[in-house]
Amino acid sequence: MSVPYETAAYEPAESPESPEEHLERLLGRALNSFELPDKVIRRLDCALAYDSSLHSAYHSAGLHRETYRHTWLLADGAAVTLWELVHNPMPGSPAEHEVYADEEELQTATARLGLPPDTREFELPALMRLWAVPEPRHVFASGDSADHVRRLLRRAENADRPGAKTAALLATATAHEITQALGRPGRAGRAGLNYTLYEHAFLLPDGTETSLWEVEHTATPDGRHMCEVYMSEDAAREAMERRAARQG
Repeated sequence: MSVPYETAAYEPAESPESPEEHLERLLGRALNSFELPDKVIRRLDCALAYDSSLHSAYHSAGLHRETYRHTWLLADGAAVTLWELVHNPMPGSPAEHEVYADEEELQTATARLGLPPDTREFELPALMRLWAVPEPRHVFASGDSADHVRRLLRRAENADRPGAKTAALLATATAHEITQALGRPGRAGRAGLNYTLYEHAFLLPDGTETSLWEVEHTATPDGRHMCEVYMSEDAAREAMERRAARQG
């Protein structure tokens, strides 16, 4: 279960990280990272991509607790998850970070804090049921989103890239976030075509969200790096499937 929130306890990187950089940052802030099994860390050496999401949260009387799910996609198609617990020991104190390889260990550590358990039964201060609050898809960061849109569309080489109408709409965005999309590339992977898919999410002035999907690959005649941008994730993945099919 997840709730939207604003806190300085957990701050995403300002730019997309590699799987290795994300793992290093997670382990670097966790007080108990030395307790993680070596075999888990070794498996993460071959990670291709990662995804992080808020799993649950509790805030009351100056105390807070959040749990995060960090998942890495491995080269063999398997996935490894680490659980992060973020909390402050007393009101106003700095946040402390802990990391666990097993969800049961996370629950044990959470129970130690003396806050309500991580279930659908506890209530937020506003008496809103946790399960009734929609899960946030993005953590937006303010910045020059209009310039980000211009640079993204300028480097896109596909003929069916978003046009002037989309560029004008996204030029009004007040914030944006870039995340690497997980998921097996299907036929593209079987054909030996490697590519990276990014979601560029934008927050518009009316509070709505919209995204562009960027594909980076080297499936070009001379092997050079190429960028393509599409209006939807399905369109981006279908484009790569077509490219894989042409390559046999």
